[in-house]
Amino acid sequence: MQKLRLDFRRDSATPRWVAPALLAIALAFAGDVGFSFAKNLRLEKKNEAALARLDPRSFKPARNASAEELAAARETVQRLSTPWEKLLGALESAASDQVALVSIEPDPKAGTVKISGDSKDYLAVLTYVLNLSRAEALSGVQLARHEQKNDAQKTVGFSVSASWGKR
Repeated sequence: MQKLRLDFRRDSATPRWVAPALLAIALAFAGDVGFSFAKNLRLEKKNEAALARLDPRSFKPARNASAEELAAARETVQRLSTPWEKLLGALESAASDQVALVSIEPDPKAGTVKISGDSKDYLAVLTYVLNLSRAEALSGVQLARHEQKNDAQKTVGFSVSASWGKR
């Protein structure tokens, strides 16, 4: 095996022009950034002044919306303004390992919700309905239907109806 010789000393010095050249490039870049910033600031102030001079009443819609479009817009606004977090919070607070929810069908217009699910037994269904009735976001909670399924586990299918809405 041969002996490895490493020399960590620098034999050649860096040319004297490198540092001033890098400084000049950095100053040119900083000047360009500053110039662009000042230009954009002037443009922003000019646009804000032009916008402030505009009268909002002078704008006319491009076209009149149809009755169907207005109804769809109202429905969308109603759905977005509905307190979904209260409904979902109520469902989470009543959750049980004995009950599996199959579907949740909210009707924001009527302020009602229909909850369908499966349970291990009828007592677990009644307990779930009781837990739902204790939730502050729901009122008028009632068991709408229940049925014993013909499967190996003898599960109980059920449906619960309740009122909810903006409170």
